[in-house]
Amino acid sequence: MLKQRLTDDMKAAMKGGDKVRLGVIRLINAAIKQREVDERTELDDTQVLAVLEKMLKQRRDSIAQYDAAGRDDLATQERFEVDILQAYLPEALPDAEVDALIDAAITATGAGSMRDMGKVIGALKAKVQGRADMGEVSRRVKARLAG
Repeated sequence: MLKQRLTDDMKAAMKGGDKVRLGVIRLINAAIKQREVDERTELDDTQVLAVLEKMLKQRRDSIAQYDAAGRDDLATQERFEVDILQAYLPEALPDAEVDALIDAAITATGAGSMRDMGKVIGALKAKVQGRADMGEVSRRVKARLAG
């Protein structure tokens, strides 16, 4: 399980004295625990991936804002956190495979216009979660359904 891997990596970072990595792993564990408390349930790997994706998106948004403001020190820290977060996500899908999955989802749902975008994204989400940026997937689906 992903949560067990996080716990093991946290212990290793503690023993190795890697304070920066330890801090990021603790942030991840805190976000997972917060969601578990809020929903009063234990998260499975799919839900943990959703938490990691949300954290990754937040970091990417922060990097863009820090770069625009000229805060390279903060942007560097966020990039380090992105690298650690990505280590816990599955390997990214190649663009060709994402396109093939989009085509299959459009065919399976019978989507023909932008009104059907929600159905297509719903069908794709489980297949690409953690393996592709959903914002990019959404942009591609929109382009296919529009043209």
